[in-house]
Amino acid sequence: MKFGGTSVATLDRIRRVAKRIGVEVAKGYDVIVIVSAMSGKTNELVGWVNETSPMYDAREYDAVVSSGENVTAGLMALTLQEMDVPARSWQGWQVPVLTTAAHSAARIEDIPPENIRAKFAEGMKVAVVAGFQGVSPEGRITTLGRGGSDTTAVAFAAAFDAERCDIYTDVDGVYTTDPRVEAKARKLDKISFEEMLELASLGAKVLQTRSVELAMRYKVKLRVLSSFEEQSDDAGTLVCDEEEIMESNVVAGVAFSREEAKMTLVSVADRPGIAALIFTALSDAGVNVDMIVQNISEEGRTDMTWSCPVDQVKRAEKAMEEAKEGGVINYTGLLADVDVAKVSVVGIGMRSHTGVAAKMFKVLSNEGINIQVITTSEIKISVLIDRKYMELAVQALHDAFELDKAA
Repeated sequence: MKFGGTSVATLDRIRRVAKRIGVEVAKGYDVIVIVSAMSGKTNELVGWVNETSPMYDAREYDAVVSSGENVTAGLMALTLQEMDVPARSWQGWQVPVLTTAAHSAARIEDIPPENIRAKFAEGMKVAVVAGFQGVSPEGRITTLGRGGSDTTAVAFAAAFDAERCDIYTDVDGVYTTDPRVEAKARKLDKISFEEMLELASLGAKVLQTRSVELAMRYKVKLRVLSSFEEQSDDAGTLVCDEEEIMESNVVAGVAFSREEAKMTLVSVADRPGIAALIFTALSDAGVNVDMIVQNISEEGRTDMTWSCPVDQVKRAEKAMEEAKEGGVINYTGLLADVDVAKVSVVGIGMRSHTGVAAKMFKVLSNEGINIQVITTSEIKISVLIDRKYMELAVQALHDAFELDKAA
């Protein structure tokens, strides 16, 4: 069971969560609980680090920022003990959660289950584990990046061969799109790992992408639930194998990402290796490139367009300037449009149904929305459009694919 920051934001909420854990213990389960820091605490800790040392040592950053989860884990264990539920807290290094040494963006390498299993054998019923953290080969505390507690939960479920992994959050499941943008958005009972992975990577904020990747690889059954509502056994959304879904709509959901930018490198030499040079420079600068389009070549020159998060535009500009000054790439201009949004439709049904792209483009055309860039995969179609039309596009597509109706 994993509980996010809003679920453990106050002592009162921690008590409510502890009662929910108690229900599972009463059913006879041994429970591993992964907790996030109390809502707002991580941001506060990050703020303190930046104020103290703008060019901070990443190892000390992790030492500070991981402390929020330690507090929640200790408080949760105490609350369960007050309810006569045998529980104890575990920090990442005590389990141990073994990670790479990439501070603030570490990846889990292994979770040996022996220590926690030994305590279960001695009568402990609940292991409350601080999420988002682990220990590097050098013995230093590491953190897994934003949303890392989701990844921690799935990794534990895989390591302990858990019956299921319940992710409790402030929403009661996975919706066809964000209900704040489209009032008719419908909660899905089930969604495939692949669809969830696409939705998560395209802007849906319900689950962290890496957690879905792990669940898919190790076949961990994931349930997304609200910690603020009474639960029935079939509450929330089950993220599972495609085979477990009998009937599904061609399109499962509409995802969007507001903070996108479109960048175009004007008039670069059209020769073998030029794309490798451009995108190696961007990668080395830590720019997360998504869509890529190369225009038709004229007189040996071409334009290269890509999309990236808005907050990485400055980094991309700097990388391109340095590449030009170093004689690696020759171009005449770099254009950045920071007023675009990405809208995507996702669904495993696209594999066996034709006409999804045609329908999507017609819907946008009917609304007078111009498409700037298109990318597709087997189960998704993404477009870049003017940001001011984003909500209109989401609503129109949601209606056109009748996502408010079950299959």
